Amino acid sequence: MSLIASTFDSSVIVRSADAEVVGRAPTTIRLLADSSATGGALSTQRVSLTDGADGARPHHHANSAELFYLLDGTAQLLSGEQVVTAERGDLVVVPPGLPHAFAAAPGEDADILIVITPGVERFEYFRHLERIAYGKVPPESLLEVQELYDTYFATSASWENARAARS
Repeated sequence: MSLIASTFDSSVIVRSADAEVVGRAPTTIRLLADSSATGGALSTQRVSLTDGADGARPHHHANSAELFYLLDGTAQLLSGEQVVTAERGDLVVVPPGLPHAFAAAPGEDADILIVITPGVERFEYFRHLERIAYGKVPPESLLEVQELYDTYFATSASWENARAARS
C-alpha cells in the first residue's frame, strides 16, 4: 500500500549533462528531479561539498522525510540531537518533524544524493540559496518562504558543537 498518490506514469530520466547546477565549490547542487516531474512522489538533488564545507544548517520538514545516501566521501549529519558521521555507501533517513543538517566532515569531501518524499517543489529554494550566496537577496528572506518549501529553520547545540570542533 502506497502512502503517496503520485500522478506520473512514465519514467523520469535526467542525464548528468542536462541537470541544472546551482552554486560553485565548495558547495554545488545538481538539481535532478523536482516534485512536479514525479507527480509529487519525491524531489531529489545531488550535493557535492569539498574540504569540510557546510551543506544545510539545522531545519526540519513538517510533511516530508529526507533521505541522505553518501555516494562518496565522509559527511556529518544531524538527526535530532545526534550527530552521525556517514561514509560512502551509508544511508540516513530522517522522518518528518525531526531537525537535521548536513556538511562534509572536517577536512573531507562529500558527495550526497538527497531524496525528499513526498516531494516538494524545491528547485526554486536552491536557486534562492544561490541568490543569497551571491548577495542578491538577504539571508532573512528565507524566513518568508519556510512554509512554501516545507523547510523550517532550527537551532541545535549538538550541531554547533560538532561543527565548531572542525577548526
